[in-house]
Amino acid sequence: MSVHPGKIWVCRVCGYRHSGAKPPGECPQCSSPAREFVPEGARKPLSYDGKELDILLINGSTHAGHNVDVLVRYAESVMKKLGVRYRRIDLNSVKIDHCWCCYSNHDAACTLPCRNQGDEMPILHQMLLNSKGVLVASPINWNQMSARLKDFLDRTTCIQNQQLTKGVAPCAGKPVAIMIAGHEDGAFKSAHDIFHYFQQMGYILAPFGIAYITHGAKYDTATDSDFIKRDMKAKRFARATARNLIRAVRLDLPRKFGRIEISSE
Repeated sequence: MSVHPGKIWVCRVCGYRHSGAKPPGECPQCSSPAREFVPEGARKPLSYDGKELDILLINGSTHAGHNVDVLVRYAESVMKKLGVRYRRIDLNSVKIDHCWCCYSNHDAACTLPCRNQGDEMPILHQMLLNSKGVLVASPINWNQMSARLKDFLDRTTCIQNQQLTKGVAPCAGKPVAIMIAGHEDGAFKSAHDIFHYFQQMGYILAPFGIAYITHGAKYDTATDSDFIKRDMKAKRFARATARNLIRAVRLDLPRKFGRIEISSE
């Protein structure tokens, strides 16, 4: 920790604490930019009033204000313009433990509510159940989704397991859309890996429900954000994906489907 007089700033990525009138230009511990610092105490425990949401927006990036944030903000602009009731969740600001894998002990061991009530994932379970649709955004880490997002998705097993233990699929028929931003290879693989989790819960991919952008291995990663911000195709596709998700949400697909047969466990 730096020891200059002033307020305390905490890096949302690695937890480094800095004392000063403003955050450092770069975190000396993990190299994150100043935008990843928040005043100590600014992070409040996750809360939820239980009201229905049109869309739950999940930002799965470790750097909530970095490349993925560009696409997320494009989507948010559409949601605000169209009067959508949504909630943005930055996973780097939420406490989510690794899945305990209770299901591996026996089928009925994986329950809803989740056995782990010691973190904030049970609140996210309620948001998922009370949201008409979901938009998930992730970076590409080694040709796959972020570790934070995988922890989140692993913890949805208790929702998916309702099919096996209760014969119900509470999220079946709801639409989902996915956005990926990365430096190089792995965008479509990451998107499909994410969708696999949602498909197992009965979600339906919105039309053209995957938007992605990558820069290229020949460039320094420091140039990725500016590239994404300047790329008009990324802006157009991200907004179109959000609009398509909103249209799918407004179709009220679970009601129109009526009875949905469970064909997987």
